[in-house]
Amino acid sequence: MDTDSIHSGYSHHSNRSRGSNKQSERSSRDRHKPHSRDSSSRSDKNVTISASSVQPQPPDQSSAPTDAQDDNWGETTTAVTGTSDHSLSQEDLAGFGKDTEGPVEKLNCIRFLPLALTLFLGLLVLVTPLSFLVLPQLMWPERLQTCGTACEGLFLSLAFKLLILLLAGWALFMRPTRASLPRIAVFRALLGLLTLLLLLSYWLFFGVRILDSQDDNYQGIVQFAVSLVDALLFIHYLAVVLLEIRHLQPCFSLCVVRSTDGETHHYNMGQLSIQRAALVILEHYYKDFTVHNPALLTAAKSRAAKHLAGLKVYNVDGAGSDAATAQSRAKMAAAARQRDTSHNELYYEEAEHDRRVRKRKARLVVAVEEAFTHVRRLQDEEKKKPPGDEMDPREAAQAIFPSMARALQKYLRTTRQQHCHSMDSIQAHLAFCITNNMTPKAFLESYLTAGPTMQYGRESSQTRHWTLVSEASVTSPLRHGSEFQLKSSDFSLVVTSKTIPHLKLSEEYVHPKSHKFVLQLQSETSV
Repeated sequence: MDTDSIHSGYSHHSNRSRGSNKQSERSSRDRHKPHSRDSSSRSDKNVTISASSVQPQPPDQSSAPTDAQDDNWGETTTAVTGTSDHSLSQEDLAGFGKDTEGPVEKLNCIRFLPLALTLFLGLLVLVTPLSFLVLPQLMWPERLQTCGTACEGLFLSLAFKLLILLLAGWALFMRPTRASLPRIAVFRALLGLLTLLLLLSYWLFFGVRILDSQDDNYQGIVQFAVSLVDALLFIHYLAVVLLEIRHLQPCFSLCVVRSTDGETHHYNMGQLSIQRAALVILEHYYKDFTVHNPALLTAAKSRAAKHLAGLKVYNVDGAGSDAATAQSRAKMAAAARQRDTSHNELYYEEAEHDRRVRKRKARLVVAVEEAFTHVRRLQDEEKKKPPGDEMDPREAAQAIFPSMARALQKYLRTTRQQHCHSMDSIQAHLAFCITNNMTPKAFLESYLTAGPTMQYGRESSQTRHWTLVSEASVTSPLRHGSEFQLKSSDFSLVVTSKTIPHLKLSEEYVHPKSHKFVLQLQSETSV
């Protein structure tokens, strides 16, 4: 009896909740339906698709560039059906495209200082051996001995060594700078200092032992220049070892966590300084991490604010000295009571959101497939026309875009991706798919799945500023337990390093005949 009463109570409560939910949904739709068009500009301000900062679209002067028009570009476009002609009005589309990005950061001249120092040092390295050969010929040519076959061979060796040194230095040091580090690179500074010290020593020796005495042994002078080039080649070999080979063997495992959504990736690195490790992590971040979407993080905040805003405290005893304290305690107690049932609201909100996403996705897939079918029909018609009357892929993209614009915008609003895709970038991607004869699934992949940060042009068109926060010096090498942060304007990357454990492999010998067996069959039969 108790069990039956409990079950009946639950069923009665569930029936009442379902009925109340249906009635509230019906009343909310009836209440918002007559005001949907009037409040469209007010309710859609946070779902505007921002224009691309690389190729901004100039607004049309004939159309009023209002916010409501920009927000509802997917609903006010002229759809092209199979029976309509190629001409369509783009007045509603031209007004869209206001640039919401800030100004691009100006180039800093300090970032070119290492390149200028490298060029100066390379020029000094190239000129010094040639000066050792030219100065005796200009200052005391009559006293120099004739250069024989051995001396001419040294000339040939010196020419090829200088050419090899020039090409090797260009390949190693003349690469474009990927980032501006907060501190000086230790190994590069040591190599530059060693090169300057070597050149200074050779110049001092040349000035004291050759210029002052006006040595007449020209073959010895050429041999002296060849020895300088040999020493420079050995320094270049040392630079390759320190800058390119030393950090190839993995020594540390770095865990990178994004502070907002907790996305985590692990990378193995070698012997690097903290600032070099931070640079490598940022390069992997733009390739491996999905694009940061702050709109997905506002759901929990809005839900908590909605719960607190719905609480009202009434003071029946009149105003007192501790009225504010009592109100805050009452709100905290009410919030604690609501916390017990908030998981149900979260469950139903996520279920409703998933249902809306699947519904909008189905509509978008159908709209895109119909648009691509229309494109194939147009391509078949274009083959029958003269060569001069063929439609450009960009024109074809603009012709079929209005038929899918509304479904695409609603899907992007539901999934909160509207700030990642502009109308110009969508049309450019559509034209790219039409040019390369891609399928509708290939076109939709960029919008159904969140891609890496480098996939979106607005991230690569401007310089991103990061701040390296570390308790240890950024020039110190990585160690076990090193922790540092890479802070951006919206989020931060928290990095923790751990040493890769030493792996010990042991061998166990298995004799070739140890796993063999013999099957003996008995020939006896039962009588």
